[in-house]
Amino acid sequence: METPTVHQTSPTALPFSLSVPDRREDLRTQLVSSVGALIGTEASLQTSIPGVTLYRYCAPTLPESATYEPSVALVVQGRKRVTLGRTSFDYDPSRFLLTSLDLPVTSQVVEASREVPYLCMRLKLDIAMVRELLGREPDKAGLARSGKPAMTTAETTAEFLDAFGRLLDLHHAPQDIDYMGGLIKREIIYRILQGAAGQRLRSIATIGENSQRTAKAVEWIRDNYTKPLRVDMLAKVACMGVSTLHHHFRALTSMSPLQYQKQLRLQEARRRMLVDGLDAAHAAFEVGYESASQFNREYSRFFGQSPMRDVRSLRVVGDDE
Repeated sequence: METPTVHQTSPTALPFSLSVPDRREDLRTQLVSSVGALIGTEASLQTSIPGVTLYRYCAPTLPESATYEPSVALVVQGRKRVTLGRTSFDYDPSRFLLTSLDLPVTSQVVEASREVPYLCMRLKLDIAMVRELLGREPDKAGLARSGKPAMTTAETTAEFLDAFGRLLDLHHAPQDIDYMGGLIKREIIYRILQGAAGQRLRSIATIGENSQRTAKAVEWIRDNYTKPLRVDMLAKVACMGVSTLHHHFRALTSMSPLQYQKQLRLQEARRRMLVDGLDAAHAAFEVGYESASQFNREYSRFFGQSPMRDVRSLRVVGDDE
């Protein structure tokens, strides 16, 4: 059996009787028990710890569109696949998912059962906290390179599992959440920055980097997706040339600014029809479409069927569950 390499671990960090793989499995088992006990039979649970959400599925799911915010997703049981553009990321107990920007994706649980449900912890990232930690480390400008998607997976270490376990334990000690929660979240961000995935987060958070400027453009579209989009205006928001913005925007999000806006609009229209009961025409105008026929065409192309048929099928699935 190949002996794993341990990074940044002091000689006294592990009990002599417990190997790294054993410690990692022990910590994962503890998290399975803790997450399962808290979430019960619910599909999702917003915990009392700010930014921490739990998820549970008892069967694989069909691909569905969603927008992932800057976050870390730690699967403790099962497996999930997220597709950004043409790139798919699989994550399971051995690898966590890091998302550095708001990204429209397609996601599906690919491994889950009633006996062994999919269980996941998601921690929303505070970019201001990331910048605070970056300000304390030596100059690593050479590491803050752009040109790669703002989403990646990385190895789930024992230290990472331990930090998430201590963070979740705060649910049972509400008096400690305000102080200890911030400390443990900083530890998690620190471990990301020190690992292979740190470059993605560093480039988004480093002021003046092309990725950080592009992130401003992403944020503007997210906050103003119902408004007409002029790329020259967006380039001014990012303090970049139009062609430079296009290049970096596609590199980070795997789509153009207009494609990004379209996906946000279509996903929000779908939500408003499903949750708020709007018809297709009203949902289209609410999210910024001026033509109902254009909305119907783009919705059918993106989701695979007409708006009302899609919503009806989603409601049937919801009723079955």
